[in-house]
Order: sequence, then structure tokens, then C-alpha cells
Amino acid sequence: MSEKDVDVDTSVAAGVELVLRSTRVVTPEGTRAASVAVSGGKIVAVTAHDAAVPHGARLEDFGDDVLLPGLVDTHVHVNDPGRTEWEGFWTATRAAAAGGITTLVDMPLNSLPPTTTVDNLRTKQDVARSKAHIDVGFWGGALPDNVADLKPLHDAGVYGFKCFLSPSGVEEFPELNQDQLATSMAEIAGFGGLLIVHAEDPHELDAAPHTSGPKYADYLATRPRVSEDTAIEKLIALAKRIGARVHVLHLSSSDAIPLIAAARREGVRLTVETCPHYLTLTAEEVPDGASEFKCCPPIREAGNQDLLWGALADGTIDCVVTDHSPSTADLKTDDFATAWGGISGLQLSLPAVWTEARKRGHTLDDVVRWMSTRTAELVGLDQKGAIEAGRDADFAVLAPDETFTVDPAELHHRNRVTAYAGKTLSGVVKSTWLRGERILHGGEFTEPAGRLLERNN
Repeated sequence: MSEKDVDVDTSVAAGVELVLRSTRVVTPEGTRAASVAVSGGKIVAVTAHDAAVPHGARLEDFGDDVLLPGLVDTHVHVNDPGRTEWEGFWTATRAAAAGGITTLVDMPLNSLPPTTTVDNLRTKQDVARSKAHIDVGFWGGALPDNVADLKPLHDAGVYGFKCFLSPSGVEEFPELNQDQLATSMAEIAGFGGLLIVHAEDPHELDAAPHTSGPKYADYLATRPRVSEDTAIEKLIALAKRIGARVHVLHLSSSDAIPLIAAARREGVRLTVETCPHYLTLTAEEVPDGASEFKCCPPIREAGNQDLLWGALADGTIDCVVTDHSPSTADLKTDDFATAWGGISGLQLSLPAVWTEARKRGHTLDDVVRWMSTRTAELVGLDQKGAIEAGRDADFAVLAPDETFTVDPAELHHRNRVTAYAGKTLSGVVKSTWLRGERILHGGEFTEPAGRLLERNN
């Protein structure tokens, strides 16, 4: 028995209902053979692999399949209500569960209404409550005209506030100019909140070529790296002056990495995410007219991708999230200028990242840190993100060496468009568990069992 293994004491053992066992359990101390005791939907102990199963408890032995903490995806566009033909809570949360994700935090757009007032938040919660297969929390939105709504939204339980520095693509969610950004940032900092930022500078975008058509290289030129770099540089300066906590969404430009690292050294309260598509797909492979690869900011070149992986490895980039941003198939036209920009990745994020991570010498411990532990930490979900006593009994069971070829017909998000079609990926999710209950097994789902989460609850 290792120092980190514990016996289940008599008082705890009496209430244990379930024991999950594997030769490979990913814990905060590393991957090892262990048994995980569950009671009342919580992990109560991580014990030796061969520890006695308490009387009356059910044993689930996964052999050599890996037991992971359920993933926490803090960047998902569910679009429900209002654009449910694009996506909805029922379909999005099923896709998430199929990918080993047990918690998501929904973005304040592209739903109608957007989550920019408490009333709008309650509308969205009412829609989600009966449809969620996994646990769901919510971001609020920061708009030019809703500064007075930010503190009430914070008190109502949103995990922070998203803003755009360039047009969002939907008219009901306008961007902030620099003065408006400063006003919202100061307001949010005043009550200790988190501002999360789509960082592309509108002036740099305006100065870039304005081309249309099916050539990906032409589209890539319309959203140059400098647009991200400039926006991030301005954001850092403002956050430093105000003393705010800020988070850069979906970093795709490796040129911004030195700026981010320097800001961290200076004590700026800055965190950064990137996405599976930036880590696993490259501009060089995008066929003409294949707008399933279109997102904003864009998928960039292979050399850029290598530098993103380096920043993820050294901790400059904190975490990996999907930015699942679906639309109906008809909006994915073969003209990159007019096609909807968004990658649908909930179900495939874990195998996509794992496939590339293992090639680069990373372990599942690393993947869990990027996609579960640090995302949970970002939003203060202390009960999620790790297999240890006191946390929710949320798990994914993964066969890491099994492979599959992506067939869009087998995906669970509403519109089965994917940039990963035909790709062979490693890592098959065998089952997904939420608070000690198996919600997915053998491709079959239970009825929705997710809860609506609120900050600090």
C-alpha cells in the first residue's frame, strides 16, 4: 500500500455504496492501481487496488482501462433557447458525456436571449434544467450597455463574464471598445469577478485583407496573428492597471506567448486557454471550401502549433477547452468569408488531444490536468476536477490504446458537422459517471441527471 492509499475507516465503510477499481487511476499524485470508494455521490476514499470492498457495496472493476476524473469544459456554446436548431442542452450534454465530459459551462451567446441579465439567466436555466445529461454552469456576458447587470449576475451565480473586443458575429452581443472594456473590467474587479475575453483587435482585423472564396490561406490572412497579439497586449496593460483577474479565450497565436509569460512574471492575474483544434489540426491540411475547419481565431500553421504545445507543457497556457460552437450545416458554406465560424468538438476533444499528446511524449496525467483539474480551478469548481476524497464522483473510463475512425453519423451533437471526419483517433470512452451513477455505457444514455451549478454552490 502506498503512502497515498488509505483504508476506508469503519464509519465511512458503512456508507460506501460503490467501489470503482482499475490498474490505472489518474489521481493528483499520479496514475496508479487503486480502488475508489463512493458514497452519496462523493468520493470518500482512494484505497489500495486490492482493498477489501465494504459489505453491501457494489464493485465495478475496469481492469486496465483508465479511470479519469470527469472532464470539465468551461467553453461551450449550447445556443439554447433561441437557436436550438444549431444546438440544445439535450444534444450538447449527450455529446459531452460521450466524450467523458461531466461538467460544462455555457457561454452567454449564441442563445436568444443572451445571458446578460438575471432574467435572461433564469430563462436559460429553466430551459436547461430538464435536458442536462451532465452538470451545467453558466457564464454571463459583458456588453456596452449592461454594466449595471454585472453584479446582480455575479450574485445570481454566473462564473464570470465574457466579452468580445471585435464583432461577435451576432448582433445581440456587441463588442466592447477600449473605454467600455475598462469600465466593465473595473466593475467586475470591484466585486472579485472574472472577465474572460475574446481577444482579437478590431483595428488589426480592419487593416487585414478582406477576401472571400474557398481558399483557406485567403481566410487565414483575414485574421492575422497580430490581431490576437495586439488585443492581448492591450488587455494585459489594462488588467495590470486595474488589478483585475482576466482570462484569454481560445489562444491560437503563438506570437502572444512571450507577452503572456512576461505578464505572469510581473504578477498580472492572467490565465489562458487553447482548444483541441489548435493543437491537433493545421492550416496546411485544410481543403479548399472545407469551412467545417473555420473558427475565430483561426487554425494556424504547424509551426505555430508546435509553440502552443510548448506553452501548454511549460504552463504558460493553463488549460484546453473545446469552444464547441455549432451551427446548422447550411451555414457552413464553401466561402470562408461568409461561413459560420465554429468547431463542434465536445465528443471528440479527449481523444483528439490524447492522440496528439501521446505523440509528443505527454501522459494522461497531463491531459487530465489541462482538461479537468485546471478548468475546474479556473471557475472555482472545488468539487470537480480530481479523483480524491471529498470531490464529486464524476468519472470517465477510457481505453487509451483503442482507436476509432471518426464517422459524423455517430456523433451526438445536433448538426453532425465535424472537422475530424475520417480521422483515426486514440482513446475510446467506455463509460461516463456523474456523482456515482453511470450515465453512459455501451453507447446508451440514462435519462438526464445533470444539475445546474452556480458559483460557490
